[in-house]
Amino acid sequence: MEVINLREDFIKLGQALKAAGFAENGVDAKYMIQDGEVKVNGEVETRRGRKLYDGDIVSFEGNEIKIVK
Repeated sequence: MEVINLREDFIKLGQALKAAGFAENGVDAKYMIQDGEVKVNGEVETRRGRKLYDGDIVSFEGNEIKIVK
């Protein structure tokens, strides 16, 4: 599980995917999200700008990202 430490109050979903290395760039992240391949807290999320806060879990292809403050 990848862990992303927040510097601000939140991070956007697309940015989190890039920071964890799941997406090479914003365009890749956009398509992964739009295609319904990404889940936030167990539910499919299709908004690239979804704000992630402390405790959120992002899942993609069996990998997870945990957001911590």
